[in-house]
Amino acid sequence: MLKEKFLELLDKDKEFRYAVMGYLGIAEVIKRLDNMQQELVKLRQESAKLLQKLTELRADFNEMRKEMAELREEQVKLRADFNEMRKEQIEMREDFNRMLSIISKMQERLGRVERTLEKLTLDIEDEAREVLEYRLRKMGLDVKLGRIETPSLELDIYGVSGDFCIIGEATVRLGPERVRELARKVERLASTRPDLLRPKRIVVIYTALAIGNAVAEAEKLNIWVLKATGDLTKPPKLG
Repeated sequence: MLKEKFLELLDKDKEFRYAVMGYLGIAEVIKRLDNMQQELVKLRQESAKLLQKLTELRADFNEMRKEMAELREEQVKLRADFNEMRKEQIEMREDFNRMLSIISKMQERLGRVERTLEKLTLDIEDEAREVLEYRLRKMGLDVKLGRIETPSLELDIYGVSGDFCIIGEATVRLGPERVRELARKVERLASTRPDLLRPKRIVVIYTALAIGNAVAEAEKLNIWVLKATGDLTKPPKLG
């Protein structure tokens, strides 16, 4: 009955109808407002989450900027170190080139010295043989001197005449070891090539300069030492 009465009033009573319509509109508005309030709460929650993420992202970004700045500083340092290493490498290369130049000059100088020594050696060998041939001739022994080479030794001075053989060396500077070396060569020649020796031996050293106790060592080993201007030890007796 109430429902029918309500519907009848809606149909017949205009003011009642407007009142109901107004009531229903306000209820809808209230409902929508409630819904909007809930959505607003959700939006605020989402906004807070987004703000939190934004804060975290900003912190991460600041950390990345800091790391990038540190990397840039390291890059600058590495570039400075590289430039320093390159500078040192250039200096080392220049030093190396200077050393090569010095070594080249030293090799040239050494080559000249070697050629000079070789020439002096050849000159003094020729001089020694000429002087000895002259001295021996004056002593009554005519002999042609040369050099001799065997598989085990070399001698600058060698010659034979009758029962005599002349064995010796020629050197610009004479030290005691060179004297002993000649004595060993004579012994080696006697054991390996006795056919080159004779009953009487004249062991001799021709030099331009005797140093140390070379002369005393030669006298002890009965080796005749002389130079162009005269004898340094007593010459042998041929009689």
